[in-house]
Amino acid sequence: MAWRIEDAVEHGEIDNTVPGHTTGRIWLLGRDEPLILSLDGDCWRDLAGTRLQFENPQPEPAADADALDMDQTGIIGDMTASRKNKVPTVSEEEFHELYQSHQEIPHEWRNTLYLEWFSEINGRVVIETSIFNMTISPHEWKMDEDEEDAQKLANLNSMRDFMAQVIRRRDPELPESEMTEELDEYAWEERLKESDRLTEAYQEVLEKYMEDSDSEQKEAFVMGWDGLLDALAEREETGGNDSFFEDSDKLGIYDLYDDSDDDSPDFRDPDDPFGEDGDDEEDADESENSHPLQVRAQELAMRAMDVIDKDAGPDTPSYQLMTHLLQVSGKLAGVLHGKEDGYEPETGFVLAVLKRCLNWLNEAVGACQQLVDAESDPDHRAALDHIRSSIFEIRDSIVELRRELK
Repeated sequence: MAWRIEDAVEHGEIDNTVPGHTTGRIWLLGRDEPLILSLDGDCWRDLAGTRLQFENPQPEPAADADALDMDQTGIIGDMTASRKNKVPTVSEEEFHELYQSHQEIPHEWRNTLYLEWFSEINGRVVIETSIFNMTISPHEWKMDEDEEDAQKLANLNSMRDFMAQVIRRRDPELPESEMTEELDEYAWEERLKESDRLTEAYQEVLEKYMEDSDSEQKEAFVMGWDGLLDALAEREETGGNDSFFEDSDKLGIYDLYDDSDDDSPDFRDPDDPFGEDGDDEEDADESENSHPLQVRAQELAMRAMDVIDKDAGPDTPSYQLMTHLLQVSGKLAGVLHGKEDGYEPETGFVLAVLKRCLNWLNEAVGACQQLVDAESDPDHRAALDHIRSSIFEIRDSIVELRRELK
């Protein structure tokens, strides 16, 4: 998705003194030559007509920065030094502790330097920071409000075009027979990949626009959900209070097959809408109807949770092991649980999801091996060895199940 390179920036400059064209040079830590920017379009009004110079007081190495092409020719995105962002007022350690305990994180609103462009070679590149030292020259020309609105609209269209390339939606004009016939494993795999791309794209869009006052409209436009845009406009005209998800559900914007952990509808007793009166009985029924392979995967995930460090960060083997095992347990529940209830999902769909589970289990084995190699306590090491053996057993069972289904 987006290249985020602010950590690796040493210093740089952006020049928008020529209307309609923005240039720049950005030096990254560990690279002798700067990135050379040549972009069509203008910055926002605060930077339009000026030269911006900036310096990072705390540059750090970043792997992505090494892979960027020196030639950054393309189209400008949002470029401003006055973007309002929430900035945490606690240390990084305190931030993670509060985040993991679901507590409110103290913050303040600050002007943030936001430099975005769409490179012909690398795609979307972003620098977003509130710690750079900046110098802005006097304006050599001034942009009025109408011109800024036009530039922001052009930026929205550039973001929309980029996201369309990322998502790569299927052709909606497929013949009726192709849309209704049962799909094989490979067709389902392509749909699941599209679902992944859609999810990743939406996360990136949310990250950019979530603080905007008109975030829903911008998100819908950039994601290509034109039907939702119409519904939002209608809601605004009628003064309705339908939420984003209610509008989405009415319009059926989720045009892909859902890859969630449980696709089955949730039928609730109207006299007990939260299911409080029958939780134990329902849990017992669910356990009885669960597929044995899914039960084993769930038990393994719970057992691993007792062994690893629960507070480990996203880049650690403990976090990766737990994430992959929970993914497998959840996905197996989604495709195998229904078989015990009389519901038969398409065979191609089950095969595609099982193939994904094999990939996650392979990643889990690698993460578990790292933990075993780093462990010095014999008892803890033995527990990790047993988890690794159990992963292999579940993987072999999935391979056998795929063979039977084929």
